[in-house]
Parts: sequence; structure tokens; C-alpha cells
Amino acid sequence: MRILVTGGAGFLGSHLSEKLLVLGHEVICVDNFFTGSKNNIEHLLEDRNFELIRHDITFPLFLEVDGIFNLACPASPIQYQKNPVQTLKTNVHGAINILGLAKRLGIRVLQASTSEVYGSPSISPQPEAYWGNVNPIGIRSCYDEGKRAAETLFFDYQRQYGLEIRVARIFNTYGPRMALDDGRVVSNFIVQALQNKDLTVYGDGSQTRSLCYVDDLLEGLIDLYFTENVMGPVNLGNPDPVTIAELADEIITLTNSKSKVIFQDLPEDDPVQREPDVTRALKLIDWNPRTNRNEGLLKTIEYFRKKIEF
Repeated sequence: MRILVTGGAGFLGSHLSEKLLVLGHEVICVDNFFTGSKNNIEHLLEDRNFELIRHDITFPLFLEVDGIFNLACPASPIQYQKNPVQTLKTNVHGAINILGLAKRLGIRVLQASTSEVYGSPSISPQPEAYWGNVNPIGIRSCYDEGKRAAETLFFDYQRQYGLEIRVARIFNTYGPRMALDDGRVVSNFIVQALQNKDLTVYGDGSQTRSLCYVDDLLEGLIDLYFTENVMGPVNLGNPDPVTIAELADEIITLTNSKSKVIFQDLPEDDPVQREPDVTRALKLIDWNPRTNRNEGLLKTIEYFRKKIEF
């Protein structure tokens, strides 16, 4: 297949592009490099089945492809809060443009949604049937509500036009090619630990995150896309939660760091719980993450160690 990957130069998009090439597909990577990096895809540029287009999906895109993975959007709070209007436009106008392309071509399209559609959840773990608890006017709303609006558009296109869609609600994912300064907890802690700086924990550290290694997440995305007769959103994430304080201690140990942990105020609307119910993923696509956290963190630490030393 000839597959379009929007946001293809980002952390997840570059890994997905690489995996699709390995599986024998042609890949058209579209990215405006707001947060993506050419370094992530530099090793793919010589592949005759890979093509890079610099483009912002808030503007229409005219291509001939057989399938679409829509991953374009800043994904960390630091990144999307730099330009919240653009973030919301990417989610809404971008979804409209990508859906319009898929409708014209009559092809399947996958939306990379997020666990942030659940907001600060009142139940844990979070099943797909949970409608969420989201602040519509907070500093994270451009992302949270933008992704919720994108999901609405996807399901309306499915109902109104019969478009084949897939919606993956992605929980915290980590691994090589995360940006050094992207502000997410794993990259923050690893970079601080490798430099023997204090690890910054927001709040009291009791809030939980469920961390999925990138290789497992990719398998879930690809399986979800190519599995027939999947209706509704599907959670993709690791159902094994860890507190932020525990994660900080683990990373200090794994890096053999001299860092200490310091505590600061919890940011506005920062969710207290993140734990996916992956029952649907197991039932519909026979997917469950396999990489244990220790193994995934060691691989990620090695990547960051090389980046920092370089």
C-alpha cells in the first residue's frame, strides 16, 4: 500500500513510518516541523519507498494514497501550549482536511487520539465508554478538547458518509526519539538524571501514569488499522500504572545518578490518574503491551545518553 503518515517526522510518526517501510509499504511522510524533526527520518530519506513532504495539514492536501495514519499534532503540554490556537486548528481543521481526503479516495483513515480525552478522570482504569471529565477552557483545552472534537468529526464522517475509520486513544508512550526538551515525564526525568540534576516532581508524586514502550504502541496502531470490522475508539496503552514518585526513583537507580527529587506545585488541570482499560484492544485486535518498564526505560536511557554526550 501507499500510506500517508501525517506528523511523520515526530516521535511516534517516525517510528511508524519506519515500521510500515519494513512491512513493505510505501510511505509518504507529511510534517510541518512545528515539533517534528528531520533528524528522526534522516535515515529513511534514501529509501526509494519513502517520500517527505513539508506541509501543514490545516491547509488542504491533495495526494493519491491507499491509507492514512493521522498523527499530526503537538503532543506534550510544553509544545502545544506554545501555540494553543495552532494546536486546536491542527486537531479540527487538520481532521477536516484529512477526512475530506480519505472520503474523496474512499480509503480507511486512522486518527491518533489520546487518553487526554478523558481529562482528569473520576474512574480508573478508563474504559472507552467513559465520557471523561475535561475542562473546556483551561490551558490544556486546546489539546484535550481539540482531540475530542477530532473524534467527533471522525465518527460523524463514519455515520454520514460511511467512511472507514479507526480511532486509537493513545496513553503515555515513551522511547527513543523523544525530544530532549519536550516536557514529558520520562524524558524530563531521564535528562535530569543523566546530568545529575534534581528530578522535578509536580505535586506530591502520588499521581499515576501508565507508560507504554513505543514498539508495543506501534504494533497496536498497525494491528488496529489493518483489522477488519473494528467499531468505536480503542485504548492503546500499558495497563500497569506507576506513581510519578516511583518512576523518579526507578530512573535515578537505572541511570546510577546522584540526582535528588524535588517537589513543585502541580500544573493546572494535570490529571491525577492515567490507566487504560485495554479489554477492547485485547478482544478486537489481540493486543497487549509486552515490554516491561525496566527494559523500555533502559533502551530509552541509552538513547538519551548518546544524545547528551554528542
